[in-house]
Amino acid sequence: MSGVYARRIGVVVASAALAATSGLLTAPTAQAAMPTPVAASTARTYLSQLTVKAEGSSSGYSRDLFPHWITQSGACDTREVVLKRDGTNVTQNSSCTAVSGSWYSEYDGATWTVASDLDIDHMVPLAEAWRSGASSWTTAQRQSFANDLTRPQLIAVTDNVNQSKGDQDPSTWLPSRTAYRCTYARAWVHVKHYYNLTVDSAEKSALQSVLNGC
Repeated sequence: MSGVYARRIGVVVASAALAATSGLLTAPTAQAAMPTPVAASTARTYLSQLTVKAEGSSSGYSRDLFPHWITQSGACDTREVVLKRDGTNVTQNSSCTAVSGSWYSEYDGATWTVASDLDIDHMVPLAEAWRSGASSWTTAQRQSFANDLTRPQLIAVTDNVNQSKGDQDPSTWLPSRTAYRCTYARAWVHVKHYYNLTVDSAEKSALQSVLNGC
């Protein structure tokens, strides 16, 4: 479990005993964060409720079918909103572009001071969602999924780490920073449950393994 929860104010600390995990002192204390995922116990329940099904085909998939980085307010699109939310002392110009700040990447523990070094990761990748049920959604539903600021679906992380993740599920990719893996699994299940997406057997087994250690 990541120590990130120890620096959040007002969070329900179901995991207080893990506040001393490694990485706690390396993250900037003023950093905001993505919406808090459900507790591990709830995630385990949610996981048991997900439909287990072999992944569907990627046939027909295109990122363009998930319109993302839409305008959220004024000149600010989803990417800029997340950069502002997840960073520390972020300054934006009149176009809402982040021109300065500091970002701590939860996946690998790196800190960046240039926004172009960050990608906004879709916790459940768009292609993974497509293969798990989103292929039958409307474009409007896919747009909501790709720009979801309410669920723990978007997070600013090191760009090449996000690229190495690609569209993999937790059976083949987890954050290298082990202190964040519990949070990652909780968020993954939270999103899949909310959107009624399926899981394959290897994915479910990997998630169970992580959540059982939370």
